[in-house]
Amino acid sequence: MDINTQRLVLRQPRIDDLADLFRIYGDPATNVYNPLGPFADLAYTQTTLETWLTQWQRESFGMWAISHQHQPNHILGFGGLSHRLFAGQHIINLGYRFAVEAWGNGFATEAARTMLIAGFEHFELNIISATARIHHKASQHVLQKVGFHYCQTIYDLPDTPPACLYQLTSLDWQYQTNQKRTRLEPFAIMIES
Repeated sequence: MDINTQRLVLRQPRIDDLADLFRIYGDPATNVYNPLGPFADLAYTQTTLETWLTQWQRESFGMWAISHQHQPNHILGFGGLSHRLFAGQHIINLGYRFAVEAWGNGFATEAARTMLIAGFEHFELNIISATARIHHKASQHVLQKVGFHYCQTIYDLPDTPPACLYQLTSLDWQYQTNQKRTRLEPFAIMIES
């Protein structure tokens, strides 16, 4: 399932995305707020990519490779919906990571909003969660901007800043969407199955 927004293309990842995945997830700059740090090597990156591909085959949703419509072969980041065990809870997690070159353009907000539309309106999920470290204010801002509600602060890893858990239910999403349609221009995406 590929998605086109005003500026972005979100497509299912492919095995040949390995180098781009390592370029972005292996970069220390993109992992400043990640207590686990950057991906260590290509072997770990390949295992992650294979997990993403398996999830798409099994469940028809997952992580996307994200590029700009004007440069569809240059990956700016990755993001999507994945299963995650967080602080003992199983969640459907919305996550994203962009190359440094893509920061400051509103791509995270545009992509996150698109992922929510797909998650609630196409995949019919009931609840979507997201986490951000307590000192990662930019990520928290994106989550709040697209409609997530703060739930709790969780000390999930020792000797690291705690994580803030955000959630959004399909009912809250529908309410917010109906409210926005009366005030704002519609946010259109094109989903290709």
